[in-house]
Amino acid sequence: MQQRFIHCLHFLFLTLMVLAPQHTLHAKEPWTEIKWEALTPKDWDPAKEFKSLDLSRLQDNDPRAMEALAKLKYLWDNAPGEPSLNGKKIRIAGFAIPLENTGNKVSEFLIVPYFGACIHSPPPPANQIIHAKSSKPLSGVKMMVPIWTYGTLNLQRANTQWGVAGYRLSVDKIAPFQ
Repeated sequence: MQQRFIHCLHFLFLTLMVLAPQHTLHAKEPWTEIKWEALTPKDWDPAKEFKSLDLSRLQDNDPRAMEALAKLKYLWDNAPGEPSLNGKKIRIAGFAIPLENTGNKVSEFLIVPYFGACIHSPPPPANQIIHAKSSKPLSGVKMMVPIWTYGTLNLQRANTQWGVAGYRLSVDKIAPFQ
Protein backbone atom coordinates (compact mmCIF):
# COMPACT_ATOMS: atom_id res chain seq x y z
CA MET A 1 0.00 0.00 0.00
CA GLN A 2 2.80 2.42 0.90
CA GLN A 3 4.66 1.72 -2.36
CA ARG A 4 1.51 2.37 -4.34
CA PHE A 5 1.12 5.69 -2.54
CA ILE A 6 4.73 6.65 -3.35
CA HIS A 7 4.21 5.72 -7.03
CA CYS A 8 1.10 7.91 -7.11
CA LEU A 9 3.05 10.80 -5.59
CA HIS A 10 5.83 10.40 -8.18
CA PHE A 11 3.27 10.28 -10.98
CA LEU A 12 1.52 13.37 -9.60
CA PHE A 13 4.83 15.23 -9.25
CA LEU A 14 5.93 14.35 -12.80
CA THR A 15 2.53 15.36 -14.18
CA LEU A 16 2.76 18.72 -12.40
CA MET A 17 6.27 19.25 -13.75
CA VAL A 18 5.07 18.71 -17.31
CA LEU A 19 1.83 20.66 -17.04
CA ALA A 20 2.92 23.53 -14.77
CA PRO A 21 3.72 26.85 -16.43
CA GLN A 22 7.44 27.47 -16.88
CA HIS A 23 7.57 30.50 -14.57
CA THR A 24 6.34 28.56 -11.56
CA LEU A 25 9.18 26.07 -11.80
CA HIS A 26 12.07 28.42 -12.56
CA ALA A 27 12.73 31.75 -10.91
CA LYS A 28 12.49 34.59 -13.40
CA GLU A 29 15.64 36.65 -13.89
CA PRO A 30 15.23 40.00 -12.14
CA TRP A 31 16.96 41.86 -14.99
CA THR A 32 14.99 42.95 -18.05
CA GLU A 33 16.98 42.93 -21.26
CA ILE A 34 16.94 46.32 -22.96
CA LYS A 35 18.21 47.53 -26.31
CA TRP A 36 20.14 50.77 -26.79
CA GLU A 37 17.20 52.43 -28.54
CA ALA A 38 15.21 52.22 -25.30
CA LEU A 39 17.68 54.63 -23.63
CA THR A 40 16.64 57.47 -25.94
CA PRO A 41 13.32 59.21 -25.23
CA LYS A 42 10.97 58.86 -28.20
CA ASP A 43 10.45 62.62 -28.50
CA TRP A 44 14.16 63.56 -28.52
CA ASP A 45 15.29 64.71 -31.97
CA PRO A 46 18.61 66.58 -32.02
CA ALA A 47 18.47 66.83 -35.84
CA LYS A 48 15.54 69.27 -35.70
CA GLU A 49 17.99 72.01 -34.71
CA PHE A 50 19.85 71.58 -38.00
CA LYS A 51 17.02 71.15 -40.53
CA SER A 52 17.48 74.66 -41.93
CA LEU A 53 21.26 74.29 -42.25
CA ASP A 54 22.62 73.15 -45.63
CA LEU A 55 25.81 71.35 -44.59
CA SER A 56 26.85 70.78 -48.20
CA ARG A 57 27.49 74.54 -48.56
CA LEU A 58 29.82 74.77 -45.56
CA GLN A 59 33.59 74.36 -45.41
CA ASP A 60 35.34 73.05 -42.31
CA ASN A 61 36.65 76.48 -41.36
CA ASP A 62 33.31 78.24 -41.92
CA PRO A 63 32.17 79.91 -38.67
CA ARG A 64 28.66 78.52 -39.24
CA ALA A 65 30.13 74.98 -39.37
CA MET A 66 32.05 75.59 -36.15
CA GLU A 67 28.87 76.95 -34.52
CA ALA A 68 26.86 73.92 -35.69
CA LEU A 69 29.52 71.55 -34.32
CA ALA A 70 29.53 73.31 -30.95
CA LYS A 71 25.72 73.17 -30.87
CA LEU A 72 25.73 69.46 -31.71
CA LYS A 73 28.29 68.74 -28.97
CA TYR A 74 26.13 70.64 -26.48
CA LEU A 75 22.99 68.72 -27.54
CA TRP A 76 24.76 65.36 -27.34
CA ASP A 77 26.39 66.09 -23.96
CA ASN A 78 22.95 67.10 -22.61
CA ALA A 79 20.94 64.36 -24.33
CA PRO A 80 18.05 63.38 -22.07
CA GLY A 81 17.67 59.91 -20.62
CA GLU A 82 14.48 57.86 -20.59
CA PRO A 83 12.76 58.51 -17.23
CA SER A 84 10.79 55.23 -17.27
CA LEU A 85 14.08 53.30 -16.93
CA ASN A 86 15.18 55.07 -13.73
CA GLY A 87 15.67 52.50 -10.96
CA LYS A 88 15.03 49.48 -13.23
CA LYS A 89 17.02 46.26 -13.01
CA ILE A 90 18.32 45.71 -16.54
CA ARG A 91 20.78 43.75 -18.59
CA ILE A 92 22.36 45.28 -21.67
CA ALA A 93 24.96 44.13 -24.20
CA GLY A 94 27.64 46.63 -25.13
CA PHE A 95 31.31 47.36 -25.48
CA ALA A 96 33.34 48.09 -22.34
CA ILE A 97 35.73 50.96 -21.78
CA PRO A 98 37.54 50.46 -18.44
CA LEU A 99 37.94 53.62 -16.33
CA GLU A 100 39.36 52.35 -13.05
CA ASN A 101 41.34 49.15 -12.80
CA THR A 102 43.66 47.37 -10.44
CA GLY A 103 45.71 44.76 -12.23
CA ASN A 104 43.29 42.70 -14.33
CA LYS A 105 40.21 43.77 -12.35
CA VAL A 106 37.91 46.71 -13.09
CA SER A 107 35.43 48.41 -10.78
CA GLU A 108 34.37 51.29 -13.01
CA PHE A 109 33.79 51.31 -16.77
CA LEU A 110 31.68 52.74 -19.56
CA ILE A 111 29.31 50.69 -21.68
CA VAL A 112 28.78 51.93 -25.23
CA PRO A 113 26.59 50.61 -28.06
CA TYR A 114 29.15 50.05 -30.81
CA PHE A 115 32.82 49.23 -31.28
CA GLY A 116 35.05 52.30 -31.25
CA ALA A 117 32.51 54.62 -29.60
CA CYS A 118 34.36 57.26 -27.58
CA ILE A 119 37.75 55.90 -28.68
CA HIS A 120 38.06 56.44 -32.44
CA SER A 121 35.33 58.98 -32.98
CA PRO A 122 33.41 61.68 -31.16
CA PRO A 123 31.48 60.12 -28.29
CA PRO A 124 27.85 59.14 -28.77
CA PRO A 125 25.10 61.20 -27.13
CA ALA A 126 25.02 61.02 -23.32
CA ASN A 127 21.90 58.82 -23.47
CA GLN A 128 24.00 56.22 -25.31
CA ILE A 129 26.79 56.01 -22.70
CA ILE A 130 26.37 54.16 -19.40
CA HIS A 131 28.75 54.70 -16.50
CA ALA A 132 28.95 51.30 -14.78
CA LYS A 133 30.23 50.93 -11.22
CA SER A 134 30.75 47.73 -9.27
CA SER A 135 31.23 47.50 -5.51
CA LYS A 136 33.76 44.72 -6.10
CA PRO A 137 36.46 44.56 -8.79
CA LEU A 138 35.46 42.44 -11.79
CA SER A 139 37.48 40.23 -14.12
CA GLY A 140 36.62 40.11 -17.81
CA VAL A 141 36.12 43.83 -18.48
CA LYS A 142 38.52 44.65 -21.30
CA MET A 143 38.76 47.60 -23.68
CA MET A 144 36.17 47.31 -26.48
CA VAL A 145 35.26 43.70 -25.66
CA PRO A 146 31.50 43.08 -25.77
CA ILE A 147 29.88 41.99 -22.50
CA TRP A 148 26.49 41.65 -20.87
CA THR A 149 26.19 43.97 -17.89
CA TYR A 150 23.50 43.40 -15.26
CA GLY A 151 22.42 45.91 -12.61
CA THR A 152 20.19 48.79 -11.56
CA LEU A 153 20.01 51.72 -13.99
CA ASN A 154 19.63 55.33 -12.86
CA LEU A 155 19.45 58.67 -14.63
CA GLN A 156 22.71 60.15 -13.40
CA ARG A 157 25.24 62.10 -15.45
CA ALA A 158 28.98 61.59 -15.24
CA ASN A 159 31.71 63.48 -17.05
CA THR A 160 34.49 61.07 -17.97
CA GLN A 161 37.63 61.34 -20.05
CA TRP A 162 35.79 59.47 -22.85
CA GLY A 163 32.53 61.44 -22.87
CA VAL A 164 29.44 62.38 -20.88
CA ALA A 165 27.45 59.41 -19.60
CA GLY A 166 23.73 59.98 -19.12
CA TYR A 167 23.18 56.88 -17.01
CA ARG A 168 24.74 55.15 -14.01
CA LEU A 169 24.49 51.37 -13.68
CA SER A 170 25.13 49.80 -10.27
CA VAL A 171 26.58 46.51 -11.46
CA ASP A 172 25.36 43.19 -10.06
CA LYS A 173 27.33 41.02 -12.48
CA ILE A 174 28.80 40.78 -15.96
CA ALA A 175 28.94 37.94 -18.48
CA PRO A 176 30.68 37.41 -21.81
CA PHE A 177 28.57 38.39 -24.80
CA GLN A 178 27.87 35.41 -27.02
